[in-house]
Amino acid sequence: MIVRIMGEGQVKLDDDHFTELNKLDDELLREVESGDEQGFRRTLNALLDAVRRLGTPLPDDSLEPSQLILPSPEAGLAEVRAMLNDDGLIPG
Repeated sequence: MIVRIMGEGQVKLDDDHFTELNKLDDELLREVESGDEQGFRRTLNALLDAVRRLGTPLPDDSLEPSQLILPSPEAGLAEVRAMLNDDGLIPG
């Protein structure tokens, strides 16, 4: 799966990493729903770090269609709330 982190670029992730990422996504969803700004910031950074660590960066000039788009590390709680659906950022 191709994942885009807004403002950074794209990475290719194997599907077997989604169990780990979904745990972080579920935590992020709970923090957004409760308005926990500190928890949200911590978990968003952990999620993005995991995507970077587990994924293989695509070249900057690559224009692959992204199956998943994640917010930038600077995104605010309200911005991420607007991006979320009932299942979080990562489809389960």
